[in-house]
Amino acid sequence: MRRAIRHCLLAVLVFASAATGAPSGTLTPPPPELPAPDQFVAKDRPGDSGNSILLTWKDPASLPAGAFFEARRTVPPAYEWAKLADVKAGVERYVDATAKDGVVYRYELRARHPDLADSMGLAGVTGPAVVSEPVASHDDWIRVERINSLVACLIFLVLLMGSIWLARRGSQLFIRRIAGLNAVDEAIGRATELGRKVLYVPGIASPGDIQTVASLAILGHVARATARYGTDLDCPNRDPLTFTSARETVHAAYQSEGRPDLFREEMVNYITYDQFAYVAAVSGRMVREKPAANFLIGHFFAEALILAETGQTTGAIQIAGTADPSQLPFFVAACDYTLIGEELYAAGAYLSREPILLGSIRGTDLAKALLLLFGLVGIVSATLGHNWAAALLKTR
Repeated sequence: MRRAIRHCLLAVLVFASAATGAPSGTLTPPPPELPAPDQFVAKDRPGDSGNSILLTWKDPASLPAGAFFEARRTVPPAYEWAKLADVKAGVERYVDATAKDGVVYRYELRARHPDLADSMGLAGVTGPAVVSEPVASHDDWIRVERINSLVACLIFLVLLMGSIWLARRGSQLFIRRIAGLNAVDEAIGRATELGRKVLYVPGIASPGDIQTVASLAILGHVARATARYGTDLDCPNRDPLTFTSARETVHAAYQSEGRPDLFREEMVNYITYDQFAYVAAVSGRMVREKPAANFLIGHFFAEALILAETGQTTGAIQIAGTADPSQLPFFVAACDYTLIGEELYAAGAYLSREPILLGSIRGTDLAKALLLLFGLVGIVSATLGHNWAAALLKTR
């Protein structure tokens, strides 16, 4: 009986050895071991707006080709690990963008190889895991990678506020006289000679638009000239706030010239807030009353061509100005003089001599000059093989 049992056991061992394909008397080699990652650290991602954790590590030198790293996360003390991502070898960093501010996490990192078999014969060898210290995400005040943007903003603010301060102290800040400004007095003089009115359209935007602010500054200069020469002025408005500001501007201009008796409330009038109804009313005035000079200065939209073409057909001398690139071609084609882009702001500062406007123009011009100088130096430096300028301007 014992002999029969012994023979059965021997037969089972021989059958198992044949099934595994291993010759009897040999041992199955152990699966290869994957090394653990070095210097694994989990920390709050610096300089961000929160909700992210940065994982960094160093790949071990003996890592076989084809291996990758598996990152997992848990919330203590549960230690129920959840897989985050598989990271290729050589990357050595991973950002967990699904983290929540104020929540404590622990992270685990281990190497894996999909092609190697483990001790059970299953594909995919896993190395020992490395666990991080508890870490939480939070919002940061300063992003180190964008310090260059902060420095550039501070330099611009210093130039801007310094220029405004000099203008308020009474320093004579130089603003080049634009050629189109010479035509302002010429147009008003022509209207005076012909005995016809001057039409001034300050755009259709509110005073919250910087173009309207510049237009009102130019309106003050035009109103002083019409008060000086005794010429009739007509200023139709579409925006109620612009209407109020324009009336105060014209009234102050007539008082500054010592001719408050010539000012009339109807000089500055309100028509309607509807865009094309306003344009139709102004165009009708141009055709019926035929002003000798038309000023179309401010922020315009689709009505720019309608007003400019209507004024051109009446034979009036037209001076236009806007910073909207889409409307500038219409003014250039249909008007006698056009203030293009920033010339509008420079004209407003030049004519009004307002310290804030003068300082703003001078400050922005200095910033542009400094930026151009930096660009030229950077181009020369890059030509010589030094890329410090590009690295200094790089932000993330």
